Amino acid sequence: MITPDYVQMMARYNRWQNQAVLSAASTLSPDDRITDRGAFFGSIHATLSHLLWGDNIWMSRFDGGAAPRGGIADSSEFAPDWAGLKAARGAMDDRIIAWAKAFQPIPPETLLAWHSGALGRAVEKPLALCITHFFNHQTHHRGQVHAMLTAAGARPGDTDLFIMPEAA
Repeated sequence: MITPDYVQMMARYNRWQNQAVLSAASTLSPDDRITDRGAFFGSIHATLSHLLWGDNIWMSRFDGGAAPRGGIADSSEFAPDWAGLKAARGAMDDRIIAWAKAFQPIPPETLLAWHSGALGRAVEKPLALCITHFFNHQTHHRGQVHAMLTAAGARPGDTDLFIMPEAA
């Protein structure tokens, strides 16, 4: 069962980790951030842009806000400039925190229905699965960014959930 405590903890973890990778990435040159490093979306910047797009699409399903334009193929260009990406990331993390604070317990049988652009059809899945996927997707792509940052000489910091500061 997905609980409010779990959602709030993962929202805090998301913000803490996003701040860490953005801080580390900001120590690199713009060219270093856009260099193709062989990850699925290529560069540090493109992967962070995709992650922001993905958070936008999932949050639109969770809180009813506007969905971003474009699909997965366009997501690496969702936030094309660094300053805009950082500002939009902070705003998205605030939105996720606000959603998490308002989150109420859900029965296991609660379903979420949406049209999946990736699959090209309507989808209906348990909301708990979708929420778990949302946080897992963030961790997956931040892991890619963490590896690219480390390879580029930046120091993104600890990622262990149990190390997260209480104030994160």
